[in-house]
Amino acid sequence: MPEEVTIKTNFGSIKFSLLPELAPETVRNFSKLAKSGFYNETLFHRVIPGFMIQGGDPNTKSPDKSAWGQGGPGYNLKAEFNSRSHLRGIVSMARAADPDSAGSQFFIVTSDSTFLDKQYTVFGEVTEGMDVADKIVNLPRDGNDCPEQEAKMLEVTTSE
Repeated sequence: MPEEVTIKTNFGSIKFSLLPELAPETVRNFSKLAKSGFYNETLFHRVIPGFMIQGGDPNTKSPDKSAWGQGGPGYNLKAEFNSRSHLRGIVSMARAADPDSAGSQFFIVTSDSTFLDKQYTVFGEVTEGMDVADKIVNLPRDGNDCPEQEAKMLEVTTSE
């Protein structure tokens, strides 16, 4: 049975299955960070309606929005691009321009976004709670796509 992740947010829970057969190192890293409490109390800091919600930055625990989107675990992962398409419900790693710059930030696709295929590492698929992702993606946002209302990951847990 695949390892399941539950993200408890202030809007409800999102559950997704990890896909180690597609991205074994990315899955190992995400699971390790989740088990350590790394994601707890972080925010979905970037929301783009018709596209995705992004979170996983430890800098979002601080009120200084200028640093949001810059943080990570202090190391980078090698990209594990795969054939899985970025369709609604896919969980994928966020990164900077360098393909091997992902660390802890991830995004959940809320609308099919196949233009991302083979450029970002797909490592999970939502099994429950897309209605919660839809609530978050449609929050009013500022000019930097940051929700004006906190969308907080209260706790991120895994089934293992």
